[in-house]
Amino acid sequence: MRVCGYVLIFAAFLATPKLSGAQDASPIPSIPKAPPADLPSTTSTVMRTNSMTVLDDKKKLGSNDFVSFRVVEDRDNDSQRLRVNDNGELEVPYIGLVPAQGRTCKELAYAIKAALEREYYYHATVILAVDRVSEKSRGRIYVYGSVKAQGPQEIPADESYTVSKAVIRAGGFGDFANKRKVKVTRKNGQDFMVDLKRVIEEGHTEDDVVLQPDDQIYVPQRLINM
Repeated sequence: MRVCGYVLIFAAFLATPKLSGAQDASPIPSIPKAPPADLPSTTSTVMRTNSMTVLDDKKKLGSNDFVSFRVVEDRDNDSQRLRVNDNGELEVPYIGLVPAQGRTCKELAYAIKAALEREYYYHATVILAVDRVSEKSRGRIYVYGSVKAQGPQEIPADESYTVSKAVIRAGGFGDFANKRKVKVTRKNGQDFMVDLKRVIEEGHTEDDVVLQPDDQIYVPQRLINM
């Protein structure tokens, strides 16, 4: 029976957040909780899951978005509600400000995990989910070429805005549009092709591209054989 007791004590030790320096002999308190004043309620996603693999990897965070944050290994296992500040950073307990704007919840969670494990945890499972998105515009994109309504579009604040959605909002394709060679050009000069026939008509939504501010979408015309 004494052997079983030792095994249980050792297992409990591995689940305890680690310390550094002279404090190693004393347990640290749970992650300090942010004040809840006038913040939105916690999302059910954060409360239900203990797996980082299911975190959202599509929608990119922006300033003034609210997120729910939880470390599964934390003693009380409670979530906190945090806000991405005007500079696009999230203030995370223990590690301070972390760049969040332009990252998905999954990308940000793994960055926080790495930082926590460097100093405070042997293993940290970080759960992060959007509570509420900012009502501010994400910026504009531009659609031109063979669509029914060319021009600028505001990027919605509450969704992941893709090339297919932008074309649909532009009234759809023109009569002779080349759906397979839709060109996206970024403000840094990078460009690439998107096959929207494959995305929209064949259901391969994984090939759709999430748009960024100032992206330009050009829909060419296909060659017509007379």
